[in-house]
Amino acid sequence: MKVVLTAYVPSLGEPGKIVDVARGYARNYLIPQNKALEATPGNLARFEQERQRYESQMQKEKEAAQARAAKLEGVVLTIAQRVGEQNRLYGSVTAAMLAQALAEKGFDIDKKQLDLPEPIKQLGEYEVTVRLGPQVKTPIKVEVVPDR
Repeated sequence: MKVVLTAYVPSLGEPGKIVDVARGYARNYLIPQNKALEATPGNLARFEQERQRYESQMQKEKEAAQARAAKLEGVVLTIAQRVGEQNRLYGSVTAAMLAQALAEKGFDIDKKQLDLPEPIKQLGEYEVTVRLGPQVKTPIKVEVVPDR
């Protein structure tokens, strides 16, 4: 089924792009979430009329994300955890813990925005990417230290 995107969808692309997706994905997710319209001539004409509004909205969101990225630049999170033998952690450092640490520093970041493929289970320094918008990512440094 061909649809025209009205919002950024990470796996598909930017607003205005016409993509071919599975019928169920379009009808059960994209269209009810207002992320896409069926690519009929009427909907394409309607989207073209609203394109300028979508583009200005996306530009504002991108600028806001870039401003947040500039504030996050150089942030170092220090997480103290209990350790056992061979500097292995009891438990692990998760994205939720990092989001909470960022909140304590005054940043409103959801754990889903943190690109942490697997929990941290060793002491050391790590770089975690924060996704703030469709094309805006910034790295933060995470230091896992022993809790004394």
